[in-house]
Amino acid sequence: MNPRTEVKKLRTELERHERLYYIEHAPEIGDYEFDQLMRRLVELEAAHPELQTSDSPSVRVGGSPVQGFETVIHDPPMLSIDNVYSFEELTEWDMRVRKVTGDEVEYNAELKIDGVSIELTYENGALVRGSTRGDGVRGDDVTSNVRTVRGLPLRIETKFSRLELRGEIYIDRNDFIRMNAEKEEEGEAMLANPRNTAAGSLRLLDPKQAARRKLRALLYQVVRADERTPGSQTEVYTILEAAGFPTNPARKICRTLDELAAFIEEWRIRRDSLNFEIDGIVVKVNSRRLQEELGSTSKAPRWAVAYKYPPEAAMTVVRAINAQVGRTGSITPVAEFDPVHIGGSTVRRATLHNYEEVARKDIRVGDTVSVEKGGDVIPKVTAVQISLRPDGTTAVIPPTHCPVCLETVHQFEGEVAFRCVNGGCPAIVKESIIHFASRKAMNIEGLGDKVVEALIGQGLVVDYASLYGLSQEQLTSLDRWGEKSAINLRAEIEKSKGVELSRLIYAVGIRFVGERSARILAGHFGSLDKLISATLEELVEIPEIGPKVAESILFYFGIDANRERIERLLHSGVSPHHAMIATGVALRGKTVVVTGTLANHSRDEIQALIEREGGKASSSVSSRTSYLVAGEDAGSKLEKAKKLGVEVLTEDEFLSLIDRGDSGS
Repeated sequence: MNPRTEVKKLRTELERHERLYYIEHAPEIGDYEFDQLMRRLVELEAAHPELQTSDSPSVRVGGSPVQGFETVIHDPPMLSIDNVYSFEELTEWDMRVRKVTGDEVEYNAELKIDGVSIELTYENGALVRGSTRGDGVRGDDVTSNVRTVRGLPLRIETKFSRLELRGEIYIDRNDFIRMNAEKEEEGEAMLANPRNTAAGSLRLLDPKQAARRKLRALLYQVVRADERTPGSQTEVYTILEAAGFPTNPARKICRTLDELAAFIEEWRIRRDSLNFEIDGIVVKVNSRRLQEELGSTSKAPRWAVAYKYPPEAAMTVVRAINAQVGRTGSITPVAEFDPVHIGGSTVRRATLHNYEEVARKDIRVGDTVSVEKGGDVIPKVTAVQISLRPDGTTAVIPPTHCPVCLETVHQFEGEVAFRCVNGGCPAIVKESIIHFASRKAMNIEGLGDKVVEALIGQGLVVDYASLYGLSQEQLTSLDRWGEKSAINLRAEIEKSKGVELSRLIYAVGIRFVGERSARILAGHFGSLDKLISATLEELVEIPEIGPKVAESILFYFGIDANRERIERLLHSGVSPHHAMIATGVALRGKTVVVTGTLANHSRDEIQALIEREGGKASSSVSSRTSYLVAGEDAGSKLEKAKKLGVEVLTEDEFLSLIDRGDSGS
């Protein structure tokens, strides 16, 4: 396949998967498979610069740093919306509206996303500019960062030659939790909340950094479609959805205050089920004609209002402030308090992030504190009620020794975290094993906190490498463990030996190396030996692997004990493989299971061919399985495939299928 044809196919495929994931919420492939397709596109465009375009999906990974932001004038201005905080205030606003419009008025009620306002301009279907709200009249041109927002089309099919749109940029709850967990583990300052993080991300001068934040967007306004303004908010959404934009997922036309009240209450209860933050409901007069009759003040339209939910908070008493040791040795203060119900769940504890933060807020055992779960997702102590502080409380002093192994702790230059540097600390060992076995690492089911604690307590494991020396007899010796549990865990450990290289790199716990960095390293080096022997110069040349990460990798492999653990892993049979980058399309979007004994290929070889052709190799048959490749002694998987109506292929039929380059879709 020539480069131009392959680039075109990859772009079409990536755009389709972005739409499936972000717009239709029906993904066909996982993050890893998507990243492999993207990496192949980036490689081809780098090798053939003449094929690069401004609307290629590859711009999602970010381009070169910018020197600053140019000013954009908003016409019309991006006005703010007045807030109301009670149903009485909403009723007063409704009366003012009806005084002008009469009783026959429709309202469009929709979720108020707690994000950052953005204005977008599309010309002839291509995204040409994205700008922040700024002061409402002047904003910043942040097009280079807006292009990294997944799910926001870079090119659309539309009858309009020019579209001016407005919406909200936000960060998904799970992505925000992940970012803060990484920062807490590394002893870095925590991100305040998703909204502030989204705002800061849009103003980063390096688009590559913005791309790592995984920003998302929801649009809610068409300012102009060519020279025309839509006649209603209902028509706005018709235009947006026809062009394939992500839009507000919950909205309703309401004709009475009772209907508005019901919608507001429904989403007050259901707000925690959303994957993004909302802080209220926006109510808009639906008709454009009536909006123009109502007009605007210098600050806000009279035809819209935001009903703001009260912050989700509760008062409780701190009973203890404990020190928690993480996988990298960082010591985090954690407040334990009387249980309180916030945001649909009972909360008993909250991280205090670091001892500098504890001192700044002067949080003490015995204090009455306010705990929130609103704009931060993770519960946090927001305020101390000094007036309620009992006599005899004392300020919290940072630890001088690890609370678990009692070794002296260290605070490295430039870090706020205190760290235990004893690699044999039971807390570090425990957390490193839990991380090693986690779903995104080696994926060893059955190795939860309690099991790991028991294994360490009985002296059966001293690190993650010793997991592979566990016998069935040793496992059955554990309290309340039977033969079946022992057999299942042994099977999981055995299965993990054939893990992907990127998962193993992530699993061993190199500081600053997360899932994405691990995939990049695996893709670049292709083997563990090459990574271990890499030089600083080789590492920093890899896209997205900066000096900080490179130095951490060298430091990790420079420690004899770390290399010895990895040697033990390999000696015990762990044999990581590098998943092949998809260069074909014969199996794109297809899930294939291989079973039985094949005549001419090993199972690993067939799975590599599946990945090469854009498919997903699975170990179990389900209704979503596209093909079962069956050899001799196929067994129960063949029976299940026939029962579910899954197409069964012989080895030769499978090879013929991929040789044709046609999956039948």
